[in-house]
Amino acid sequence: MLSLVSFSAAFVAPDHTHTSEVWGQAQTEKAGVVWRGNSSVHSSHEMLADVELPKAFTWGDKDGVNYLTMSRNQHIPQYCGSCWAHGSVSALGDRIKIARNAQGIDVNLAVQHVLNCGGVGSCHGGTVDGPYQWLHTLSKTTGSGIAYETSNPYLACSSESTGGICPHMDWTCSAENIARTCSTFIANDGFCAGLSSYPNATITEYGSISGAAAMAKEIYHRGPISCGIDASPILKYTGGVNSEEGSGVDHVISVVGWGDDAEAGQYWIVRNSWGEYWGEMGYIRVAKGNNALKLEEQCSWAVPGAFTAMGPAAGSAAKVPGAALNFPCYEDGSNCKA
Repeated sequence: MLSLVSFSAAFVAPDHTHTSEVWGQAQTEKAGVVWRGNSSVHSSHEMLADVELPKAFTWGDKDGVNYLTMSRNQHIPQYCGSCWAHGSVSALGDRIKIARNAQGIDVNLAVQHVLNCGGVGSCHGGTVDGPYQWLHTLSKTTGSGIAYETSNPYLACSSESTGGICPHMDWTCSAENIARTCSTFIANDGFCAGLSSYPNATITEYGSISGAAAMAKEIYHRGPISCGIDASPILKYTGGVNSEEGSGVDHVISVVGWGDDAEAGQYWIVRNSWGEYWGEMGYIRVAKGNNALKLEEQCSWAVPGAFTAMGPAAGSAAKVPGAALNFPCYEDGSNCKA
C-alpha cells in the first residue's frame, strides 16, 4: 500500500509551528472525560490472547483484503483542529468494516456529529479519550449512536469557530445537527429538518492503552486504534520512516498496522487526516518500538456495537455481526421528521 522510500532521501526539515489540538489531563478532566479511562474495571484488552505477532501486519491489506475506510481532510472547507475526532471516527469505521468482513458499501461515520454534540472538543482541540467515552454514553442511554456522514457531512466548524462559513450557521446539538435532509429549494417551499430515524453506529466498550506491545496486540486482534502524536516534525513530511523523538502529543491520528523495512526496521502505518495530497497518500510511517514522535504514549480503542447495515427488504442484515436494520425515510424525510 505504501512505497518504501528511504527517509533520508524523502524527509524535509520540519517546521515546528503546529498549534496543539490535544487537551492535557487537566482540561480533559474539566470537560468530564476520564483521563485514559476504560469502560470496565477489567479491560477486555487485557483478555486478548498473547500470540506471536508477524513482522508486518496491516488492515489495509490483510490476506489481500482492504479493511480500511476512506482518508479524510480535517482542514476543508476551512481550517479546523478536529484531529481528535477524525482519528477516533476513522478507527471505529475500520472496525465496523472488519466486523462486516469488508462486505458491502463502506460505513463512513459523521465527524461533524461529534463536533456538534460530543462536548469533548472543538475545532480548537479536544481529547484522545473523549470521542469514545461520549459515544459509549450515547449508546447506552439512547440506544442509538453516531450518525453516518450522508446525513451529517463534515463542514469543519464548531460553535466557537469564526472562519469561513462557520459564523453563518448554527452548530448546537439540535436534531438537525445530528442527522438531517432537505426537501427541495426554498423558493419551492422546501425545508430542511432533523431526522428521527437515521443510520448510526454504537459501541459496547472502550479503553486506553500505551506502549508498542499493547498497541500491536490491540490492532492485530480487533483493528485500528487512535493515538496521539507530535505533529510539529511532520508538517513537511513527504515519505519514509520517521524516527524522530518528538517533544509532546499535539495531534491525533489512527494506527492501522505495522511493517518492516530492510534499512529502517519496524515501523507503524499511520493514517493522518490532512488529505491524500500529504505524505504517502495521506499516510506516514513512524518508527516502531521507541516511542518516536510520542506515538506510543496515548492511544484509545472502541468495540463496535449495533450499526445500521441495510434495509428490511434485503433481509440479510442479521448475517452481519452487530448489524441493525435501517428504517427507510422518504426522499424529503417527511416520514422521519424529528
